[in-house]
Amino acid sequence: WDRCQMLNIKGINRTVGQEQQVGMKEKQVLEDLEMHLARRETEALFQEQPETGNQYLEDTLLRSYLKTHLPPKVLEEVHRDLERFGNRLVTKIQPLSWECELNPPVFRQYDAWGRRVDHIHTCSAWRRMKEISAEEGLIAEAYEKRYSNWSRLYQAVKLYLFSSSSGGFSCPLAMTDGAAKVIESLGIPGPLKNAFDRLTSRDPQKFWTSGQWMTERRGGSDVANGTETVARKQPDGSYRLYGFKWFTSAADSDMALTLARIADAEGQCTQGSRGLSLFFLRVRDEEGKLNSIQVQRLKDKLGTRQMATAELWLQGARAELISAEGRGVAAISHMLNITRIHNIIGAVASMRRMVSLSRDYARKRVAFGKLLKDHPLHVQTIARMEVQVRGAFLLLMEIVRLLGLAETNLASEQEQLLLRLLIPVAKLYTGKQASAVAVEAMESFGGQGYMEDTGLPVILRDALVLSIWEGTTNILSLDVLRSLAKSQGQVLAVFLSTVQKKLELASGTEGLSPAVQRTRESIGSLRQFMAATGSERALTMELAARDFSYSLARIYTGRALLMEHAARPDASPTDVCAALRWCNQELCPVAVESGRGSYGRGAALQDSALVFGNS
Repeated sequence: WDRCQMLNIKGINRTVGQEQQVGMKEKQVLEDLEMHLARRETEALFQEQPETGNQYLEDTLLRSYLKTHLPPKVLEEVHRDLERFGNRLVTKIQPLSWECELNPPVFRQYDAWGRRVDHIHTCSAWRRMKEISAEEGLIAEAYEKRYSNWSRLYQAVKLYLFSSSSGGFSCPLAMTDGAAKVIESLGIPGPLKNAFDRLTSRDPQKFWTSGQWMTERRGGSDVANGTETVARKQPDGSYRLYGFKWFTSAADSDMALTLARIADAEGQCTQGSRGLSLFFLRVRDEEGKLNSIQVQRLKDKLGTRQMATAELWLQGARAELISAEGRGVAAISHMLNITRIHNIIGAVASMRRMVSLSRDYARKRVAFGKLLKDHPLHVQTIARMEVQVRGAFLLLMEIVRLLGLAETNLASEQEQLLLRLLIPVAKLYTGKQASAVAVEAMESFGGQGYMEDTGLPVILRDALVLSIWEGTTNILSLDVLRSLAKSQGQVLAVFLSTVQKKLELASGTEGLSPAVQRTRESIGSLRQFMAATGSERALTMELAARDFSYSLARIYTGRALLMEHAARPDASPTDVCAALRWCNQELCPVAVESGRGSYGRGAALQDSALVFGNS
């Protein structure tokens, strides 16, 4: 019956008896068909794999930004190095990244003879990433200051290119950069000079990475009330730390900075943030033994699985006090600013990677008789993501430009205030953007986007942490409000004046007038909102904190950055298009929600009833 069916498929209507009379040619047709159908049962789906080339050469926005802003001599040297680095990423580093994903760290608590060893084994690719980070000067570049105030921006560009191919190693680099910044802010005291030199070394044999041990059992952001670790002073002036660190990223690092409360002679500790001091410690001694630290377990995380994150017991870990007593939070704030900037870098890099892959796939994948790039709706979807990436990238570049000025004592007071505001604004906004773009981009691959071995789910999982790590969206929104209050309104005044100046430069550019007009209206709406907060100002501003921060991010990105970039003499039509598209979205959601009555005591009571019920 099966053979008759196959013959009928080919239009050859014969019975089994008649088959004996079939000529040699028709027998060959039958055999070919049988082989074809058998093959179809075992063949896998075949589609063209999306690929990217040299990420630096393919990133036209990055190259145009550097050409516009860098001094010619600096640009010449930087361009040469980035082109070389882009080739290394494609040929050498990207394969290591996938190895890191396939071979996550493994924790071995005991050896074969029952001895406690607490060994965290990382794969060879992960260890090679550490060597590459040193060779490329991914931390050193910012501290050598070869290019003065442009050194920090150059470092950020290399980290941006490296991030999506780093196999998760960009996370320990963030904390390493932050630790180096803290030590530099302290004047690189003698006892810390060796650590600073190693953190900023280009020698793979000397290079150290650092952890940042802040999160304890009571939670993450509320360090003032959540830190239980106690420091006991020793006769030689050092300290011993006792406590439980619930979430320590890059647990295989060489050193760490951590907060603890110093116990007095009676064993009592000052509570609150005033009781916190900052300590430096080596994770292992010269023989490789843990510094009175026990590893309880590795965290089973949704993403960033390539990196070892652990729960640690400090059981008398030897440490050095590096801040003034009770000034730990102020000292470690330098680290938090740097790690938040790295978070922004990771978010922008993740978005750029996903959009680049989506674009390449659209050039190769055929559906409904034509390439995806010939389906207008599909292209529109990618274009909308591209606008988000462009805005986020320019916001990142603005922040590292300002940081470079501050680090070389070239920033004005206004620029320093602006930097203080933009770091939390950009971190919270790009963290949300990255997750949204990753989900949208996955959809552009259809079912393949959901397949683990394509590598696309890895990008989504790793992107989801970006709105959590170093402060959730709500925590950072409240931080934005604190920066306004602490400066007594100066920060907002500087923000508005900066945007206004940049808008004036863009207003003379043909084609940008609709964007200019929309942005002026959004600025007016923002001013009106601030003036109308009324007697319940504190509650109103807390409820509005998210929308207010989103408004700052959208206005500054659209008006001050995308339009400024589009107003360049050599700007392309796509630069203008991106600015217009960005400004087509709601730029001031805080004003819209305020008009709807979303803030105030009545709204807060309604929110509570919706979430917890009328009781």
